[in-house]
Amino acid sequence: MLAQLTNVPRDYSWGSSHLIAELQGREPSGAPEAEVWFGDHPGSPAQLPSLGMTLDAWFDAQDADAGRATRLPYLLKLLAAGSPLSIQVHPSRAQAVEGFAREETAGVARDAAHRTYKDDNHKPEVIVAVSDRFEALAGLRPLTATRDILAVLPSNDGVTALGKALEGADEASTLRDVLGWLLSGRAQSVVDEVISAVREAAEATPTDHFAALARIADAYPSDPGVVVALLMNHVVLARGEAIFVPAGVLHAYLAGLGVEIMAASDNVLRGGLTPKHIDVDELLRILDTTPGDAPRLPAIVGEPGVDVFAPGIPDFELLRVTVDEGEVRRVRLRGPAIAVATAGAPIVSAADARVQLTPGAAAFATPDEQHLEVTGAGELFLAMPGTLNRRVVTNPLHRHAVGAS
Repeated sequence: MLAQLTNVPRDYSWGSSHLIAELQGREPSGAPEAEVWFGDHPGSPAQLPSLGMTLDAWFDAQDADAGRATRLPYLLKLLAAGSPLSIQVHPSRAQAVEGFAREETAGVARDAAHRTYKDDNHKPEVIVAVSDRFEALAGLRPLTATRDILAVLPSNDGVTALGKALEGADEASTLRDVLGWLLSGRAQSVVDEVISAVREAAEATPTDHFAALARIADAYPSDPGVVVALLMNHVVLARGEAIFVPAGVLHAYLAGLGVEIMAASDNVLRGGLTPKHIDVDELLRILDTTPGDAPRLPAIVGEPGVDVFAPGIPDFELLRVTVDEGEVRRVRLRGPAIAVATAGAPIVSAADARVQLTPGAAAFATPDEQHLEVTGAGELFLAMPGTLNRRVVTNPLHRHAVGAS
């Protein structure tokens, strides 16, 4: 079966007021529009209009007939950031299993504000820029580069104290200690003075990085996460570029529109830029503080017009398919697949059905479909389960995290 898939934007406060509306060619709603979920996640399951049911209900019906439980291993999203998301990290599968069981045994309600593990799955994720510019923070920067940045900041007692705290010989241990100190509440005077210096530097030296830090400080004044952000890689993606965030890697999305795919999980540990609960001890327990370059994920160039973003995990793989009028792209599927258009008017066809897509519209192909054909003219992203046979690693310092369970 191939069928249209729809959903409505979620109105998280950090969402853009216009990016999703512009993609879909409609007037903005007036509310922030942060994410559109294309999947069966119970938090916002997508709709199958032709069947009059949600995608999770469709899976439930199939499971009842087959006598087994089946769910999508991934969640595909349109994500539009108008202001910074919280700094966060996700656990490995083993950490999630242990943490979920621990909180269940302790009787912590699953909807409790201080609950950390909502399920027992990991949540690696890939985001590909759809806007011409997408900004993010991803991974901790090597200390040498951070010290160079501190040297440019106007000097004050807070900048000096942070510089001294970063003088340790072991980078990973030093960063872990500094993050714990910044988030503990004991370093607020240092945080305020460093933020003041960042604002001055942004006015005097308007680089991308200082400008981003100043915008973060405007959104979250006095938040320790502003100084955590200073320790992280500032990444600017052009359209079609991607980053992969494996377990343990600190990250935050700052601005822009992207297509995001992740394992089907809701496990998030926050590290700043949020009014929500921050469990500092648990954050530091699962955080990989090994510094390195930003974890960019280059596309594997496959068949003509097909780029593959393959982090080498079984949960998901994301294909970017472009087609010109008169061309045909034939893509072999591997399990249930979801296509979302981002440009033009591509047509997706299966054995006995076809769906015309417009930007922001999606279609679902059931697991029995073996191939999809893409015609018309435009661009779409196609999500499906992944494979361990394709593996791309761009940051050797994080090699152990790629494909980790």
